[in-house]
Amino acid sequence: MTTVPDVVVTGLGATTPLGGDVASTWQAALAGQSGARTLENDWAEKYGIPVSFAATIKVAPEEVLARPELKRMDPSTQYAIIAAREAWADAGITDVDHDRLGSVVSSGIGGIWTTLDAWDTLREKGARRVLPMTVPMLMPNSPTAFVSLELGARAGAHALVSACASGAEAIAYGVEMIRSGRADVVVAGGTEATIHPMPISAFAASRTLSLRNDDPAGASRPYDVARDGFVIGEGAAVVVLESAEHAAARGARVYGRIAGLGLTADGYHITSPEPSGAGQIRAMKAALEDSGVAPADVVHVNAHATSTVVGDLIEARSVRGVLGGDADHVALSATKSMTGHLLGGAGALETVFTLLAVHERTAPPTINVSDPDPELVLDLVRDTPRELPKGDVAAINNSFGFGGHNVALVVTSA
Repeated sequence: MTTVPDVVVTGLGATTPLGGDVASTWQAALAGQSGARTLENDWAEKYGIPVSFAATIKVAPEEVLARPELKRMDPSTQYAIIAAREAWADAGITDVDHDRLGSVVSSGIGGIWTTLDAWDTLREKGARRVLPMTVPMLMPNSPTAFVSLELGARAGAHALVSACASGAEAIAYGVEMIRSGRADVVVAGGTEATIHPMPISAFAASRTLSLRNDDPAGASRPYDVARDGFVIGEGAAVVVLESAEHAAARGARVYGRIAGLGLTADGYHITSPEPSGAGQIRAMKAALEDSGVAPADVVHVNAHATSTVVGDLIEARSVRGVLGGDADHVALSATKSMTGHLLGGAGALETVFTLLAVHERTAPPTINVSDPDPELVLDLVRDTPRELPKGDVAAINNSFGFGGHNVALVVTSA
């Protein structure tokens, strides 16, 4: 009988609205800082966009990458490369079988800046001025391809697209690559760069964005009675996954274990979650069953919680439905209150947060909740971090996306 290998995380990388790396992002999150700010441009006035703020990247790629790299990569790929380099260095891998090294880095939307810039160039200057690198820059597999090229990852380079669940699903796929025996090491995560007038206009038209232009830092308020939509964000997060055997053989430091995967679809609506939360419940239950973790062992949940009027409570009821009475001792965090919603990068960043919460026994806070919704049936960590129990513990990271995608990951202590 073949034994399925345990999969552990040995490296973390990120560039986000809170910081240019994991350490600064995590410290800002623990401090309850917001990455949302007024945009320094005239988009709102010029195009009549009702939203004039976003959670923009804290450290510009121009401060990190060489000019030739910037010219051949869409911003979504730039963010992914920055995060992947940090994660790889953090893992400390110096010797690897490249045929057993994989890359799974996803984006929910892809190279939208490149796509729209190329269209503007075509209309205004003609076909001869369209850059020859346009297609490699705009294709949604560009981030994972560049990561694969940089690291020599030849076991496979994949880019799963499942809207706002893309980053979490990428990590789940990376785990499956190791479990199936295809790879020993996989670099996995998500990225997004959509703070552009067209996507902002489109999200605003769908009435999913907060309109708190006078208070960007206070706009993302999951579970608050006055929540009015999410804050669009940008950035990337990447983890290095290894089989436990591979990590142990090189004496690697381990942040935690990706112990369980749950992936389902609602089959209900292109943007709205199924009202009963049935798909979310099945995903969490599947992840717990896959991990062998009992509901009583779950001490923390990093919620998808985007700050939308309907979605937040559906998820809260789903978590309660899965954990039952055990949910009373679970610390719930909604970190999009600080980072904004990184779309395809969100699930990966929140997996990093979940790993660090378990590793450091500290649940990050949820900010901007001055008046919790009376229908919230969970214990929300508000304003300041909360210490988590010692010993072997488990946490759940939820990620849901347009199209009815549901991804739940169970993270356990190393």
